[in-house]
Amino acid sequence: MSLFRIFDVSGSGVAAQSQRLNVVASNLANVDSAAGPDGKPYRARHVVFESAPLAGAPGAAPATGVRVTGVVEDASPLRRVHDPASPLADREGYVTLPNVNPVEEMVDMISASRAYQTNIEMMNTAKALLLKALTLGS
Repeated sequence: MSLFRIFDVSGSGVAAQSQRLNVVASNLANVDSAAGPDGKPYRARHVVFESAPLAGAPGAAPATGVRVTGVVEDASPLRRVHDPASPLADREGYVTLPNVNPVEEMVDMISASRAYQTNIEMMNTAKALLLKALTLGS
């Protein structure tokens, strides 16, 4: 694989991890939202990835990157907290809150951040190698 293809592969990883970080940030921002704009509690979301063949020049070695195929809602049950004083409480005094687990979201954020950083490091290393190859030729 050409060093130039590394930029395509890493770039696809950076774009995918960036979207994952945005979804995690949205989940964390809504961890205690009792009702969203539609009046229903927020449901945690997760990004789904898949490998994606990258188009290249004719005769070039094939390369595979990653892409986001969708963002899905978490099907786990919503949290119920007993708070009879809340205006959003049901007849039994329970308020339904999002199914966002802040600890899991923080772990997911760290994982996405590290994957993002690794892809950036790969691009920087490829850039340094290409620059070194240019200086060797002169």
